[in-house]
Amino acid sequence: MKLVAIVGTNAEKSYNRELLHYMQHHFSSNVTMTVAEIDQVPLFKEPQADDELPTSVQTLVTQINAADGVIIGVPEYDHAVPAALKSVIEWLSCTIHPLAGKPLMIVGTSLGIQGTSRAQDELRLILNAPGVDATVLPGNEFMLSFAPKAFDAAGNLVDQRTVNFLESCFAHFTQLVKAQTGAATLKVDWQGNYDVIVLGFGGAGASAARFAADQGARVLVVEAAPYGREGGNTRYSAQHVVMGDSLDKLTDYYHALGAPYTTPEKTLQAYLHGMSQIPTYFEKYLSIKAVSWKHDVKPGDAVDVKKTMAEYPEFKGSDTVDFALVHKRDKDAGLWKVLRQKVLDRTDNIDIWLDSRAQKLIQEPGTGIIRGVQIKRHDQVLNIHATNGVVLAMGGFENNPELVQTYLHSERLTPLGTLYNRGDGVKMAQAVGAKMWHMANYESHGVLPGLTFKEEPNERGRQLNWPLLKHGSILVTADDGTRYFPEDSPHRHGHIQTHGSWLIPMKNQHPYLVFDQSQYNDFKQELAENGRLPYPEFMAKLISASSLADLATQMSVPAENLTTTVTDFNLFKKLGQDYAFGRHPESMRCFDDGPYYAIAVANDVLNTQGGPQRNENAQILDTENQPIPHLYGAGELGGIVSNCYQGGGNLTECLVFGKLAGENAAAMKADADEVSATDANGINDIVDTEKAAQVKLGADQYLGSSNSGLGGKITVRVTYRQKQIEKVEVVQHHESEDVGLVAVDQLPKAIVAANSADVDAISGASASSRAIKEAVQNALKQVQA
Repeated sequence: MKLVAIVGTNAEKSYNRELLHYMQHHFSSNVTMTVAEIDQVPLFKEPQADDELPTSVQTLVTQINAADGVIIGVPEYDHAVPAALKSVIEWLSCTIHPLAGKPLMIVGTSLGIQGTSRAQDELRLILNAPGVDATVLPGNEFMLSFAPKAFDAAGNLVDQRTVNFLESCFAHFTQLVKAQTGAATLKVDWQGNYDVIVLGFGGAGASAARFAADQGARVLVVEAAPYGREGGNTRYSAQHVVMGDSLDKLTDYYHALGAPYTTPEKTLQAYLHGMSQIPTYFEKYLSIKAVSWKHDVKPGDAVDVKKTMAEYPEFKGSDTVDFALVHKRDKDAGLWKVLRQKVLDRTDNIDIWLDSRAQKLIQEPGTGIIRGVQIKRHDQVLNIHATNGVVLAMGGFENNPELVQTYLHSERLTPLGTLYNRGDGVKMAQAVGAKMWHMANYESHGVLPGLTFKEEPNERGRQLNWPLLKHGSILVTADDGTRYFPEDSPHRHGHIQTHGSWLIPMKNQHPYLVFDQSQYNDFKQELAENGRLPYPEFMAKLISASSLADLATQMSVPAENLTTTVTDFNLFKKLGQDYAFGRHPESMRCFDDGPYYAIAVANDVLNTQGGPQRNENAQILDTENQPIPHLYGAGELGGIVSNCYQGGGNLTECLVFGKLAGENAAAMKADADEVSATDANGINDIVDTEKAAQVKLGADQYLGSSNSGLGGKITVRVTYRQKQIEKVEVVQHHESEDVGLVAVDQLPKAIVAANSADVDAISGASASSRAIKEAVQNALKQVQA
């Protein structure tokens, strides 16, 4: 909802101006409010037919036309409205009529006890006059007396009763605006209702959910991955959380990382302030004393001592960079396990749906408020209402070939993290008018800069440090059989230094690692010494040939190019300098006379950064840089990284913006609507799965389940002896409707009596009946097995 608040005086000092600025800040989570001044509007003089309106009047008209409603802060001069305000209204009602039919709220402040009562009465008469025709909010007369004592030094109202009354008046005004703009036309058949819906259950989603719950909100977390695969990229990350004790140095460092691009400073500072407080965050919110990699890690620990924590130590401010760990180990999902448990500790307030895919945001026409989410869950499409906010924490789009081609200029990138970041958040945010940023930015890793071993579609790639891949008679070829980067190059999340910039090497459709018999022998020796190779499938995936020409044919590259590439490589080694790419000559060995080998590699992606832009309050912005009401974002979806990436930065972003998003989404909204639907409430797939795993089975007892129930998963325990179904117990269900409960009670008895799951459904409870029968059939299949 967009509002314009007009300061009804041209005075330099005005408590009405102070009140409107307070309202602008106080209601920022609900509406977008612009404060407009009238001090540049000239005294009204009736224009002639061909006269243009003064620029200041045209500006005000544009602001009013773009707004859903108007607020006027009116002082009282001599028992009347100020002449300057009356003159403005005359401009707005003579030849143009932007206030006609526009919802309008009046507020006022005074130095004494009267609170602008006479001025407000007069202003109502003026606004109702023909030619003005504003739709003025009836009643709700907010009159602030003794204004000099009403505000503190920060401009906030000090009396809570006054704040409460202002909130009540404002809530009534937003209802009037919704009615005027046609917002009441939103008709949705809701199946569930929560205060906050969090889309995505990785580090950002887990953080947003727990902090929303800590504000007393009822929260639904929706995750596309099935049980055991939740966690997003946080689960697969190294668990390094970047931090730094100097906010000033972090600011310098992140300005350098982003250059030449810029990030809105308020948003950047919200991130960096949180980064500078990570040890406090760990202790206060994770109940862990953070391990400082810089100060606490010693030789012999499970993690290596680092020379520098900063990924770009040459940048100003880099010496403050450090990593926080939950313990002296990494790459073990340690942080994710802590975040996950914090959510499970709050199951009284948080429900979790797994294997459930959000499809679209439900946006109210007119106001643009996000009212809920449409979710596909076990072949059912459910509309779930969110009273106060929706948080997009769905990760990036690395597993969406269409978006990868559009934004990253690659046919396909092999993911190193989760397989469930499919760009749903990007498409859903675009559909409600969100502004996108950082869409072409992504991070990599792999076995060489930007490369991992080629895998089948929908399989994760490997990232590992394997010295033999970049030392010896071995090189990487592009689609034309030539080299395209120094294989031994140090890389920073896949980026190597190229002509002064840090870039991921160019993407190819079928790059290969090529090596000779001597290198093959080195691999065989490593296998013999260690019993396995870092990539166990390595030997099985090799192709080989007695000549480079024959190998080139198998690789689908020009034989002449591949031969020339190896010839040049050998020459550079003999000359003691790689004149093509600057690879260190000590890492090179001349190729022998064969046979020769190759293994397919592929361009990889650790995570994407692009998505909807957020502000310092984690609010998602529209294309005019205004918050979309009730919509928030955190994590890699719309990440803050615009250019160079500091390792551990995304995890910090999950924690910092996850907290901001959760708390702000949970805040009560003046324009919240009421929905009573609860059919889909009360389901927690993680709790249910773990409970089902704990169900004790005696002799001749079998467990079966089905996801076809009206409320979700149904689990049964079937006792089957001597070809007879002796007992059917429903040990888990979410069938909340009365008729569903009838099926839970009666259908097991009917199945036992018939000695078969093929019985009639309970009338009116077809979904519940079908699920119970499917669960019994699932259990009986185990008997047959």
